[in-house]
Amino acid sequence: MIVLRDEKRIYRLGRLAQVLSMAGLAVLVGGLLLIFISDSPSVFLFQLLALVVGYGFSQVGLHYAHRYLRRPRMDQKLDEAVGAVARRDGRLYHYLLPASHVLLLPSGVFVLVAKFQNGRITAEGDTWRQTGLGMRRFFGRENLGNPSREAEAQVAKMKAYIAANAPAAAEAPLWPVIVFTAEKIDSLEIKESRIPAVHASKLSKLLRQQTINLKPLPRAEYDALRAAFDAPAAHLIEETIDVTPAAE
Repeated sequence: MIVLRDEKRIYRLGRLAQVLSMAGLAVLVGGLLLIFISDSPSVFLFQLLALVVGYGFSQVGLHYAHRYLRRPRMDQKLDEAVGAVARRDGRLYHYLLPASHVLLLPSGVFVLVAKFQNGRITAEGDTWRQTGLGMRRFFGRENLGNPSREAEAQVAKMKAYIAANAPAAAEAPLWPVIVFTAEKIDSLEIKESRIPAVHASKLSKLLRQQTINLKPLPRAEYDALRAAFDAPAAHLIEETIDVTPAAE
């Protein structure tokens, strides 16, 4: 399997996460100290401003840290998770296309929406909930959000990208999959969701089920997709990493 990832972006946004987190902490501490070093009648307003700015910096830093600093990163977990189904002809693109993680197979394209959250994850239709965190929900957490809407938005971006850059393959199959990459997750219960969601350990099985009865794309369509997906990674092609998972 060929894996292409924007390492420079990962490094840059990882550093940004560190800077924003430290800046947020500094602003919060500074706001706390204002009451001891200032006798201005407006000190409360300055403290409130410091709280808002510091919290904002910290949250943005946390957002980037979860994606670009935590080990193993989500993209690294996906490398392992796609498994033998992509071993021969898969091409996995990280942070190079309008969707963060895209898997190109001879039979079509998968948009992998990676989520790091753990606990008890439930979905009924398009309503998602994360419970079972206890006090952990107050420390260094990021809300689950709505993975279904996130997946739909990424698919729409990929469709637009393909239509503009590989019009010959505009009708190629495009499937979204929500993938939870946390090492341990208490439970994942999905009911009547339009978009499949699995733990990373079961991704390979799902991909196999989705593609086992599909015919390969016409060669012209596949080549058009590959050329369009490779274009943003032209600077990486000569340094391509061939990741070949062990047979299951």
